[in-house]
Amino acid sequence: MASKLNPYLNFDGNAREAMEFYQSVLGGELVVHTFGESMPDAGDLADQVMHASLITEAGYTIFASDPPPGMPVTSGTNITVSISGDDTEQLRSYWAGLTAGAEITMPLEMQMWGDEYGAFTDRYGIPWMVNISGS
Repeated sequence: MASKLNPYLNFDGNAREAMEFYQSVLGGELVVHTFGESMPDAGDLADQVMHASLITEAGYTIFASDPPPGMPVTSGTNITVSISGDDTEQLRSYWAGLTAGAEITMPLEMQMWGDEYGAFTDRYGIPWMVNISGS
């Protein structure tokens, strides 16, 4: 089995909402497991996400959770999700969908290295980069 490196995102109570949004843009299969499914006495955490995975047709995998109390979440300061490739139409579509409600920090445009590149922080506080390889 080959190794894979996947982003694992932590949210502060809205992991399900964020992952459903990512699925609506990127497609794929979303699997969500709550604390309540694994811990009958989860109390207020019962509906929170213990682990979620989104695996897309394009081969992307994103993991996420709502950490339990005592595990602080500092949104967006220690991870950036990068999507790159040469399928211009698909990547522009992802850009259009993911930037809904986002703060664009660099517009998607041609760069000096010959690729289209842009960056934004999505409405959940997660930084993203999109790079469309030049031909």
